[in-house]
Parts: sequence; C-alpha cells; structure tokens
Amino acid sequence: KKDLVLYRIETAKSDCRAAQVLLDVKEYRGANNRAYYAIYHAVSAIHALDGRSYKRHKDALANFNKDYIKTEIFPRTIGRRIAAAEVIRHASDYDDFYLATKEEAEEQIQTAKELVKLVEEYVRQRWNQDA
Repeated sequence: KKDLVLYRIETAKSDCRAAQVLLDVKEYRGANNRAYYAIYHAVSAIHALDGRSYKRHKDALANFNKDYIKTEIFPRTIGRRIAAAEVIRHASDYDDFYLATKEEAEEQIQTAKELVKLVEEYVRQRWNQDA
C-alpha cells in the first residue's frame, strides 16, 4: 500500500514538471492536461492510503470531495479549484475551439503543486500516527 501511495505522489510530481515544461513552450492546452493529471494522481494517492481505488476519474474526485473536502481535512478552496481544473482539462482536451491561456495554465499548475504538497503532508501525518 505504501509503495502505491508513493508511486502516485511521484507520478503527480512528474505530471507537474511536465505541465511546467509545456507552459514554458506555450502549449497551454497540454499544460492544463498534465496539471489535471497531477491533481488526479495526488487524489488517487489519498485513496490508495485508505485502500480504495476508482475506475472513473469522476468517482475518484467525487469521493475525495465527500471524504476529504466536505470534512475539511483538505481546504474547501482546493476542492473548488480541483473541480475547476477538471472542467478546464475537459475543455482543453475535447473542445475543438477552446483557447487555453497562459494565465489559466499557470493557475492549474499552481493548484496541482499546492495539492501535491498538501497530500504529501497529509500522508506523512497519517503514517506518523500509524507508526
């Protein structure tokens, strides 16, 4: 279980780095995609911590919201930003005429980085409690 949690956190960090590279070369749609996947993998790390797994992104995000945002384990503001990131990623990937902006991509990357940091802190706290 611990290996899976760490793997998902590392995957989230890798996606953050990829998002930043894409932002730097002005590929904002791709940056939005990678930032969203960083968020998704960070959320999935939390679910792995509890021995849960979801096949659909929608379910993973909804259950994270229910179990961790509404209970205020994670701040409500990050929950709203995760929801916005999902909408933006979907538009970036599937809407033919969607114009992603630099500011939007920067915001998505910031959300991803903040969430990864919060997830790492939470995981560390949980493991210290369990020790």
